[in-house]
Amino acid sequence: MNPAALRHLVVIPSYNTGPVLARTVAGALAFWPDVLVVVDGSTDGSADSLAALRATHPGLSVTRLPRNRGKGAAIHHGLRWARTRGYTHILTMDADGQHPAEQIERFIAASRSTPAALILGRPVFADDAPALRVQGRRVSNWWARLETPGSDIGDSLFGFRVYPAADLLAVMDTVSGMRRYDFDPEAAVRLCWRGLACVNLDSPVRYLSRDEGGISHFHYLRDNLLLIRMHVRLMIIFLARLLLRPCAGASHGCERVPPHPRTRLLKALMESMIEA
Repeated sequence: MNPAALRHLVVIPSYNTGPVLARTVAGALAFWPDVLVVVDGSTDGSADSLAALRATHPGLSVTRLPRNRGKGAAIHHGLRWARTRGYTHILTMDADGQHPAEQIERFIAASRSTPAALILGRPVFADDAPALRVQGRRVSNWWARLETPGSDIGDSLFGFRVYPAADLLAVMDTVSGMRRYDFDPEAAVRLCWRGLACVNLDSPVRYLSRDEGGISHFHYLRDNLLLIRMHVRLMIIFLARLLLRPCAGASHGCERVPPHPRTRLLKALMESMIEA
């Protein structure tokens, strides 16, 4: 890909993030001129605080979804917006102040060097990071690596990343999942299945206190059950892909025997799961 043709957009999905939203967006604009905020059905008026920034930053755009649909759905919306305007890559970051805006240029530089790769942030936690968050992500990382042998997913949950937009859109347009908190791990796994290499970059992560305006919509029971269901589904799909791997031909000891009707039915069911 011609480096001159690369265009990167910072995409920030937001749902009821309060005053911290304007600080997050201002921080992103300090390091990159093209920023899109996808307001995911917010009801707290937080998006109104962006009017002053829009007046002074022509590269800032805001689009609104009529109701809350989830992080992945908001990014999908932003991804389509980006592609229709000629952007080749998107950098995703959370609106709650956890992700470091000062790392934006570094991540985009890595993407420019390897435009076909998935640039993954690998979180560096401070001592005050919630223990449940730190320990819990190890389980998701173990599953993601099991589902993508030979790949190098440094962290499956950290949402500070750069995606090749065409590849991510091709994946999201063909599956019904990846619309809520399951977006980050499933996107990494499916893009590895698509053949994208991973570039992992260490990046600090910060959890804001309530006094600092910190807010989280993560629900431990609901969202962990969502992740468990997602990983079970991805593992089944991964095993199905192994079973459905094309035969290499007679020279490799593969006999061309007409499949049994039950085998054809099983194959059809597995293929439908892969597309689910």
